[in-house]
Amino acid sequence: MLPEILDCKTLTAGYREGRFTPVDVVMAVRERIAAWPDKAVWISLRTLEELLAEAEALAADGFDPGRPLWGIPFAIKDNIDLTCLPTTAACPAFAFQPERDATVVARLRAAGAIAIGKTNLDQFATGLNGTRSPYGAPRSVFDPAYISGGSSSGSAVAVASGMVAFSLGTDTAGSGRVPAAFNNLVGVKPTVGLLSGTGLLPACRSIDCISVFAVTADDATRVRRVAEGFDAADPFSVAGEQKPLPEGRLRIGVPLPEGLEFFGDTEAAALYHAAADRLAALGHDLVPVDYAPFRAIADFLYAGPWVAERLAAVEEFHATHAADMDPAVEKIVAGAKAMSATDVWRGLYRFRALKRATEAEWAKMDVLLLPTAPTTYTVADMMADPIRLNSNLGVYTNFVNLTDLAAIAVPAGFRPDGLPFGVTLIAPAFHDDALAALADPLHRAGGFGPGRARNAPLPAPAAPGGARPVAGGGDRIAIAVVGAHLTGQPLNGQLTGLGGSYVRTTRTAADYRLYALAGTVPPKPGLVRDPGFDGPGIEVEIWSLPPEGFGRFVDAIPAPLGIGKLTLQDGTEVSGFLGEGHAVAGAREITAFGGWRAFRAMAEASRTA
Repeated sequence: MLPEILDCKTLTAGYREGRFTPVDVVMAVRERIAAWPDKAVWISLRTLEELLAEAEALAADGFDPGRPLWGIPFAIKDNIDLTCLPTTAACPAFAFQPERDATVVARLRAAGAIAIGKTNLDQFATGLNGTRSPYGAPRSVFDPAYISGGSSSGSAVAVASGMVAFSLGTDTAGSGRVPAAFNNLVGVKPTVGLLSGTGLLPACRSIDCISVFAVTADDATRVRRVAEGFDAADPFSVAGEQKPLPEGRLRIGVPLPEGLEFFGDTEAAALYHAAADRLAALGHDLVPVDYAPFRAIADFLYAGPWVAERLAAVEEFHATHAADMDPAVEKIVAGAKAMSATDVWRGLYRFRALKRATEAEWAKMDVLLLPTAPTTYTVADMMADPIRLNSNLGVYTNFVNLTDLAAIAVPAGFRPDGLPFGVTLIAPAFHDDALAALADPLHRAGGFGPGRARNAPLPAPAAPGGARPVAGGGDRIAIAVVGAHLTGQPLNGQLTGLGGSYVRTTRTAADYRLYALAGTVPPKPGLVRDPGFDGPGIEVEIWSLPPEGFGRFVDAIPAPLGIGKLTLQDGTEVSGFLGEGHAVAGAREITAFGGWRAFRAMAEASRTA
């Protein structure tokens, strides 16, 4: 028996215990889609025959714990490519058939997830309300008179209604957060560039993010970790190490009273303050900050240089098909034509000055807590006043991508009329994992159930420290390198020559030591695990190889080195280089350098001094 609202943890446990199969889940998903009264959620669905064939293939191979999303059904916002369905961006005249899956979609499917179909959105991902689509306006799962939020409208409703366990949205101005708030979900807005944009139709290409909707922070983070990874094909992709927040009591920034705006919604204001109080009860300090420079930056997204970037994304189509576009979307995009290059540069200068002002506020806090949206509206109200009301929805979201921040939206209660409210935790780039660790207890402290099942219990949180496998992507295998195979080091060509692709840079768990091995040519380190040791963690690079290349690479590794399982700082496990114990006896320990690259730089500096 499947739960009313699906989640990754419950489905995985059911598969492991043999209580149901992927075929059972696919059939249930299609039945739920057919029964759901709101027919504006989906733009296109894969055929039942396709889905059953994929589910049967998974079942035939047996449950695979090495594929962290094995059998998990998910939805894809229809500005992200899936080979078997057209990409429309909610504009039928624009539709095209993609030749390959978006990079993020390919990674999720390789991890065992089952793509069900494509979901509705504000056309060309322009809007925060969910009404700007010729395919209809998806509605809040709590009241069909109210908006679902956008632009990732269908993606949020598909999860909150129990049709899928997670979904992909996108987020430029808040499109991965506002729909989460309006449907009692978690919405992860990653660091810009952490998830590849290859196969994503851009809205504002320099700041777009593929986002994740799920019922818990654990689920959303699991999906994000599988989906992320450096992509050389995407010029905006970034590689970076996840950063911790300070230990102990965190400084939680909350706007000064004069900086808060709820447009007369006193119930939303009360729910925001209650969420702040819950964070304080969890042991953190509330710190007042000036929200004015953040809000001034928020205005730039629809009234500044980034409007021109929206036009750049669809300029050729707009020139010949303006009449085929949603009137509100067309008005926004066309507004960029009045902007000159001088206007753009003046806007960028003003933006930089405001961003510098936000830095002074960040010096006071570790995390910023904001309402996800100040209020909500009925579909009728939004249709009657689409530009002004949409702008109201973005006062707490629009600045985040512009200033390169990570964010996670979580449920924060219900108004007396039964409509949900949410808050967002925000921190500088590459604090995605740390934010998730803060968001989950905040969510659970409120006692709010998943999606529309507001009174049901949430799935239990993930066990701390549990190791999770690192996905290589497609049929590729991930491997961690620590020494001479690092980028720029003498043996890196052995990886690239076998089809290796760089994924990301990170660190091991704290209980690893690093030694400089004697007599190796070129010089190599030995990595050894020492349970109970509490060190800095050792820098490693994660690469992925095709299976044949992985086998050839491993066969060529000389003793005393070998391949074993490494645990990374985020708890994931990956194959990687380990040294045999006897080899490091008498070797120089270089753990304090934090990695081979830093040690070699010191050695080279000493040699040339």
